[in-house]
Amino acid sequence: MKQTLQLKLGQSLTMTPQLQQAIRLLQLSSLELQTEIQEILETNPMLEASEDASQNDNDDGSNDQDESTQSADSNKETSNEKDNASTSNNDNEEFSATSENSERELDSSQQNDIPDDLPVDSDWEDTYDSYASSKGSDNEDTRGLEQPASSGESLSEHLMWQMQMTPFSDTDMVIATSIIDSIEETGFLATSLEDIFDSLKDELDIELDEVESVLRRIQSFDPPGVGARNLQESMDIQLRYCDPETPWLEEAKRVVSDYFDLLARREFNVLMRRLKLTQVDLQHVIALLQSLNPRPGSQISNNQTEYVVPDVFVRKVKGQWKVELNPDVTPKLSINSLYAGMAQKNSSSSDTAYMKNHLQEARWFLKSLKSRNETLLKVAKCIVDRQRDFLEEGDEAMKPLVMHDVAEVVNMHESTISRVTTKKYMHTPRGIYELKYFFSSHVSTASGGECSATAIRAMLKKLIAAEEANKPLSDNKLAILLGKQGINVARRTVAKYREAMQIPPSNERKRLV
Repeated sequence: MKQTLQLKLGQSLTMTPQLQQAIRLLQLSSLELQTEIQEILETNPMLEASEDASQNDNDDGSNDQDESTQSADSNKETSNEKDNASTSNNDNEEFSATSENSERELDSSQQNDIPDDLPVDSDWEDTYDSYASSKGSDNEDTRGLEQPASSGESLSEHLMWQMQMTPFSDTDMVIATSIIDSIEETGFLATSLEDIFDSLKDELDIELDEVESVLRRIQSFDPPGVGARNLQESMDIQLRYCDPETPWLEEAKRVVSDYFDLLARREFNVLMRRLKLTQVDLQHVIALLQSLNPRPGSQISNNQTEYVVPDVFVRKVKGQWKVELNPDVTPKLSINSLYAGMAQKNSSSSDTAYMKNHLQEARWFLKSLKSRNETLLKVAKCIVDRQRDFLEEGDEAMKPLVMHDVAEVVNMHESTISRVTTKKYMHTPRGIYELKYFFSSHVSTASGGECSATAIRAMLKKLIAAEEANKPLSDNKLAILLGKQGINVARRTVAKYREAMQIPPSNERKRLV
């Protein structure tokens, strides 16, 4: 075989480390970006978080204003302001100074005014100690109330605590532990008693009746209804803990125990005949049943509230919609001038090479961060320009929009639009929305135009909200009503949109007037 050399010309895309970093920053959420920035601040000495100059100016202005106010006030007011300032810094020191002043005032002028037989049940030292301790505890309690604890008590821990406070035998304790482990966060028993018995019969000499007996005791725990095997049993347990004087309690118990299937199928006319109640009386019974908790375990939850930090603010200024980035999402970064100057020195030492590498990485990171912000702002402006009617009128005015449309306007690839709109949120006068919320498919209208799927869902929700309580609209009827408005959708499309909004079908929406 003869060996030859050939030259070929071609184009290929190379993912440089800088490009990989820019793409990774682009798809991070605001919280993930803050974590990324904190990590690079800890590892790269060239980067530092710069202070906000405007904030410092405001602080200085407020200090000057305080000084002018203090100079204009009397000596007594000045001393009070100083005491208040010291209170915000250290409560214990403030109280010590106040108590000493109070003692001196009592000794000098008010001591003679206090009668000798003044009834008191504690000494001044006791009052001081209790007050000081309460001040310290107040600080901690207040902080705990304003900021929820990092981890709360779970339902399983709450039930375990009650189990330990209940006089169980050793055998029953093992059974109770196994039952509690099988209870979901909703409060229902996820495993059958037979399966629990099968898992324990080799270890313990027990019968199935003993497992059921322990379950009955657990069902008496807090919250009411916990440990039930189904919704009917949970409602029955909760009704047992109602005040015996509760109106319509006996009728509600009969409905749950004897006519639960009729209630589930919303056959109200049959219920009225079986219970011999009028429509108004049945409404009172159903209102009592609706006051019960369908998920009793939800009362005990250690889930923390997740807050959404908007990446973009949209507001109307002088009739024009303005879009701006949230300045609080990312701290302002800059390169440390001292270290940068040291890295510029012509030296072949390992320290200089180390600093030069970190300087280059810092510049790349700042450039990638700037590119991310510019891309996010550009895409957000394009969305606002297209969805101006939504901002003015609401969901029903939402226009159909796909990522390809935005990609053509901003001259970027659709994958870039997908990354920049994932887990990014926009704060508008109508609320906070994820950027992907503004993208939706379209349905052709009778006039030849297009209607957004989001607008159709809003119309469906409006029609369902206005329907008659005892005669809810079926999916076919909803499709006909939309057709009268010029929107041609099939019944299965209406059903798909209704299920996406978690709206039950017509037979489950039926209720008494």
